Amino acid sequence: MKRILIVLAIGGLLIGCGEDTKKESNESIKIGTKKNTPKVNDNTVNLALSGNDLMQFDKNELSVNAGAEVSLTFRHTGKIDKKIMGHNFVLLKPGTSIPEFAAKAASAGESQDWIPEGDQVIVHTKMIGGGETTTVTFTAPKAGTYDYICSFPGHSGLMKGKFIVK
Repeated sequence: MKRILIVLAIGGLLIGCGEDTKKESNESIKIGTKKNTPKVNDNTVNLALSGNDLMQFDKNELSVNAGAEVSLTFRHTGKIDKKIMGHNFVLLKPGTSIPEFAAKAASAGESQDWIPEGDQVIVHTKMIGGGETTTVTFTAPKAGTYDYICSFPGHSGLMKGKFIVK
């Protein structure tokens, strides 16, 4: 009889310990919580865009508010070197002819990162190759629809999109 009582007492202690551990575990884990990071500025917008080895942007439209501080991270998801399959993001001023700009960019050459001299560009990233990433920060222009392209020779026909400013 003593043995049975000792076994029951030890079993009760073990079960009791297991319950306490379980309660502590539930209290320390909060499912669905979100880490809140304070915003530096409500007018800041982070955009992501990527290009691949098939000469395609992953988005053909980006949208922001006029005057917003834009941080655009551009990533080349392919594997080919920038001398063969380089990509960049070039935001053009309204009224810029993409074919004419592309011809000027090709003439500017690699030494100019395929960006011609002149005032047709609002902002651009550097040229990157497969696996690389770059970021550019700028203030969104006034409301309107702007073209963005990749200025590497032969890419602007496929790698283009609309940058909509509200």
